[in-house]
Amino acid sequence: MTVLCFVAFLFTSSMLMNVTYGLMTGIGTIDRLKKKATNTMSQSDEEPISLEEVFGIGGYHTWPFPVDPVFEDYDAIMGFSTPQRLAREQQLMERRRPSTKGLRGGGETGDIELPNCVNDFLPV
Repeated sequence: MTVLCFVAFLFTSSMLMNVTYGLMTGIGTIDRLKKKATNTMSQSDEEPISLEEVFGIGGYHTWPFPVDPVFEDYDAIMGFSTPQRLAREQQLMERRRPSTKGLRGGGETGDIELPNCVNDFLPV
C-alpha cells in the first residue's frame, strides 16, 4: 500500500509541475517536446498564460470548485467560435442595424455598410 501511495504521489506531483511549467512558459507539452527535438527552445516567443485565461473572470473563491468559468471574450480564449454563436450574433446585429428607409441610396435595394464590430464576431 505504501508503494502505491508513493507512486500516486509521484504521478500527481509530476502532473502538477507539468501544468505549472506550461502556465509559466505558455508552451504545451507536445510543443515543448517538438522544440527540444529540433533544438529551437531558445526561439520560442510564447507568453505566459494568465490565470484568468484558465479560471475565468469569476472570483478567486470559485477557482477550487468545479463550476463553469465565465470568460470576458469566450471566442478569443477558446480560439474558435461555433456556428450557432455566430448566427445568434448576426441576428443580434441585424436587429440593431439602423433603418435605411428615407436615406439617399437606401431603401430595400440600397446597400448598407456593416459596423466594424461585426468583425469581432468572425472566427479567430
